[in-house]
Amino acid sequence: MFENDTIVAIATANGIGSISIVRISGAKALEIATKISKKNNFQARLATLSTIYDSKNEIIDEALVIYFKAPFSFTGEDVVEFQCHGGVAISNMIVDEVLNAGARLANPGEFSKRAFFNNKIDLTKAEAISKIIEARSADAVKLLARQLKGELTNFVNEIREDLLFMLAYTEVSIDYAEEDLPTDIYEQIENKIQKITLKLSNTLEASRRREGMIEGFKVAIIGKPNVGKSSLLNKLLNFDRAIISDIAGTTRDTIEESVRIGTHIIKIVDTAGIRDASDVIEKIGIEKSIQAINEADIVIALFDNSKICDDEDKKILDLIKENSNKKVIVVLNKSDLQNQFDKNVLESFIELSTKEDINPLIKEVETILDSNTFGDDITLVSKRQVNSVEDTLYNINLAKEPLKSGELEFFAHFITQALEDISSITRPYDNDEMLDVMFGEFCLGK
Repeated sequence: MFENDTIVAIATANGIGSISIVRISGAKALEIATKISKKNNFQARLATLSTIYDSKNEIIDEALVIYFKAPFSFTGEDVVEFQCHGGVAISNMIVDEVLNAGARLANPGEFSKRAFFNNKIDLTKAEAISKIIEARSADAVKLLARQLKGELTNFVNEIREDLLFMLAYTEVSIDYAEEDLPTDIYEQIENKIQKITLKLSNTLEASRRREGMIEGFKVAIIGKPNVGKSSLLNKLLNFDRAIISDIAGTTRDTIEESVRIGTHIIKIVDTAGIRDASDVIEKIGIEKSIQAINEADIVIALFDNSKICDDEDKKILDLIKENSNKKVIVVLNKSDLQNQFDKNVLESFIELSTKEDINPLIKEVETILDSNTFGDDITLVSKRQVNSVEDTLYNINLAKEPLKSGELEFFAHFITQALEDISSITRPYDNDEMLDVMFGEFCLGK
């Protein structure tokens, strides 16, 4: 829990802007606002133009002051916001006066933490707030907005209710065997387990498919030396980021840059040319190239239309086959030059010249990105959420065998573990919830 004190922080990003917001939360929020504005008639949820004074009674700024009375605020406490003129100096001066009046600086995430402890948000909404600030695409913003509205919370609650149902009936069967239970109870439990398993599996699959949507999808450009990887990077960025040379091995390290394609901001990784190299530094670069392939969501494999397909090209083709689980776009570059490359070794490819038009490649990348983001499936937005669902699914699968063999104590143990795992996504599980179901539905002790 947190101390019952009053905290303050600047709520807007650093730098110069038209408006800066200073936020106070805690029992003394209204008292402090009254002191530094010399006004005592603030009405809840009404913006009031106020002059802000320092301890020497000198004017700092004119600002809009908005008072949110507890519990009808983001944190669930009294909250006051000062909307002052933008700029580092003004907002910092207001913060200093709030500190002098008895508040303390907020720790990172403390406003959201107080909102959580005051039951204004759960952990899914807290994570969505954190992630939406860093969202790298319009689709990511839309997905996180759905989570802010409670979509993942509702999903978790549905799973919890089914698990509580199973646990409650199982505990009754163990402790109150003489009670009359529905004859189809075990069939109901098996059906619920099957339904939950399918829902959780689909959620994990959709989440892994969209893993790059929040942080930004990663696209790796691979190929042997001098096929045009750096030229492609420069063309995508619209400026000369990478050095271009006819000398093999010019790019010795991975180069990463962000670029917008459609509604997505993606990270493009230009890799060192993959070949059998004797140079130690170049070898390290090639190892990083292979690592970039493993980490990428999309791989663009470049081949030189003007050169005969050789062993180095075949090594790239082998790497593509080894990463068949990834989206791979094969590009036959330098289409403006006479064809020497055996096109029959390529199953499907885009033919272009990085010196001319690369729009067909950009459209293909955009299509793949869109296919990974569209859909109504529930999506987990953090590694913590993914781990919780994996653990839930693991324990539900472990519970299946004890249910079949009638070992209800073991079944109840695994279902309890699953309940704790899924509940950790939103709010920790309380054993009293199961007892409420037991005693509420079964009227025990009659």
